[in-house]
Amino acid sequence: MTPVSTTMSTSAEMISARLERLPMSRWHIKARVIVGAVTFFDGFDQLMIAYSLPVLIPKWNLTPAGVAWVIAIGGIGMLVGALGGGWLADRMGRLNVIIVSLALYAVMSLGMAFTDSLMLFLAFRFIQGIGLGAEVPVAATYIGEITKAHKRGRFVLLYEVIFPVGLVMSAIVSAWVVPRFGYEILFALGAIPIVLLPALFKLPESPRWLASRGKYDEADAAMRRIETEITERSGKTLPEPEPLATAVVDTSRGRFREAFQGIYLRRTLMLAAIWGCAYFVNYGIASWLPTLYRSVFEVSVDTALHYSIFTTVAGLIGCLVVAFLIDNLGRRICITASMVLCSTLLFLLAATGTGSAMAVLAWSAGAALFVFAVNMALYVYTAELYPTRMRAIGCAIGGASGRLGIIVGPLVVGGILGAGGTLALVFGMFGVVALIGAVVVGFFAIETREKTLEEISQ
Repeated sequence: MTPVSTTMSTSAEMISARLERLPMSRWHIKARVIVGAVTFFDGFDQLMIAYSLPVLIPKWNLTPAGVAWVIAIGGIGMLVGALGGGWLADRMGRLNVIIVSLALYAVMSLGMAFTDSLMLFLAFRFIQGIGLGAEVPVAATYIGEITKAHKRGRFVLLYEVIFPVGLVMSAIVSAWVVPRFGYEILFALGAIPIVLLPALFKLPESPRWLASRGKYDEADAAMRRIETEITERSGKTLPEPEPLATAVVDTSRGRFREAFQGIYLRRTLMLAAIWGCAYFVNYGIASWLPTLYRSVFEVSVDTALHYSIFTTVAGLIGCLVVAFLIDNLGRRICITASMVLCSTLLFLLAATGTGSAMAVLAWSAGAALFVFAVNMALYVYTAELYPTRMRAIGCAIGGASGRLGIIVGPLVVGGILGAGGTLALVFGMFGVVALIGAVVVGFFAIETREKTLEEISQ
């Protein structure tokens, strides 16, 4: 017996209805774990450069400007990857882009491990960034599309938490590996995710995406795979899907310019601003902290890396907290309040906390708790604001804006320090940027909790 009759599966609206009536199941958890493992290694690979810098600086005699560019070159690659990955994901499929992205960033990490040339290292880092930048927003799109409206924020964010877990593990592994075995072994470990490729090939493509492209037979086949696995494991019969009254799915091809037209213009500009502000603050601080501990406060490489662990753990806690609050308080309140609190702590750090490494550690960890929460919330929120045919494009624009923040944040820090600026000026600047992000979301964001993806896109 098939889970749903053939006549009921021939429209994009019915595919959405079939997804919405699915109970949360082991299949959803399996998909979240497999794609989450890819995202874990994305997080692991992304910050390895920050934890290697205390060793790379003397190796290549890097100036503050040189350090900033070593950090920023990866961000430039991520910017290209976010834009290109989103465009490809709306044309080639979500899983195809995730698979290619994983292979790209894993192989390039291996290349970084085996070169002594600064120029080759930078080239590999740029190409690795393309894979890193494409994977996370497309993976978030895929997870969002297989999830129903009820408690979608919690489900997606509990998946996204794997990214900061990757950041934490990167800090812990780096603190142990780099002082003992060198940065080369650390980058070699970045090739491990290659082993995830077979599991990714076994997942079905997003039925919502397939239906949005008019591939109804393939969408139906993907849905039947999911429905069959759920019913066989639970032993229960699924209820008949009921068409969603407000769900009229446009199956035309999405284009970048549409994100800047009609109701999507305000959403896109708001998202671009908050993505840029949040990642400017997050990556600007996280990428420079190990170097600041080492160069300003003259602690050992081992100590600098151990201090960085506390910041990423605080960020992980923030991600867990927002995952359990976002469906109750809503996206707008969670993001705005987190940015206000992050800004407040950064201003306090600039005013009173730059005199010692421990003070910087305490205040920056508090700020990280809130800005990491915002970064995670943005993945679920961005995927909700666009229809399926252009969802990956919307996520790509948000991700690209974040990657622009990743590029500019470290460069601004390098410029301030290179010109003789103080840590108080650096952290005060971060506080201003965080406050701008809070104001933009507070005034221009719309609420999306407990609404289907099709309702929000109307």
